[in-house]
Amino acid sequence: MTDAAYLLVHEDREYLLEPGEEFGTDLGVLEVPEDVEGGDTIETHLGTVFEVRELRGPDLFNHLERTGAPMMPRDVGLVMGHTGVASGDRVLDAGTGTGILAAYLGRAGADVTTYEVDAEFADVARSNMVTAGVADRVEVRTGDLAEELDALADERPFDVLTLDTGDAPAVVERADDLLVPGGHLAVYSPFVEGTREAVLAARDAGLDGIETLETIQRKMDFSDRGSRPSTAGVGHTGYLLFARAP
Repeated sequence: MTDAAYLLVHEDREYLLEPGEEFGTDLGVLEVPEDVEGGDTIETHLGTVFEVRELRGPDLFNHLERTGAPMMPRDVGLVMGHTGVASGDRVLDAGTGTGILAAYLGRAGADVTTYEVDAEFADVARSNMVTAGVADRVEVRTGDLAEELDALADERPFDVLTLDTGDAPAVVERADDLLVPGGHLAVYSPFVEGTREAVLAARDAGLDGIETLETIQRKMDFSDRGSRPSTAGVGHTGYLLFARAP
């Protein structure tokens, strides 16, 4: 990994800072040494002690610069679990956005090529990959993956294809050209209509093991009266399609 930013933590305070950075707070000025490491402690000029922590997955979700609604950790976990992405895998991704999924994949050791149609979003995602320490593993390309399929099909096939775009069905139709035999496809959509179109495209493409899931997660409430699922919403985020190349 490339040099990443670190979390500096004091009680309920968290600041994302890079080695060599100086940052002023009401608790004093933080000066981060160039050779800082996780587990170190740093005192402000007023004597407040901050603990230095290396970034973990949930920290990326909480602290990377956002350009829209990022993929939730619960969905990222399902993508990684169902595709089995591992170190050395080649991943083709579209719909980079903030880059949460791409960062997770890169931190798992995969080499990721990700497409983002919005040039400003792509610039933010590149910066986020530096922060996440995976700029050497994640290449953020500006463009529409659906328009690059012929050129990509001529490259060495990918192990995993992940899509979070409105035109995902058009890419799913070509999944067999893009993936190694047995390679995995994962498509995220916030709407059931888009998921249905992707499922039909996967069937037409002759993909195997087509499976569709709705992601729902509920928090639990514990009190003196008893324990039950939280009533603060159903916890729905979206739909995930999984399939494999024959």
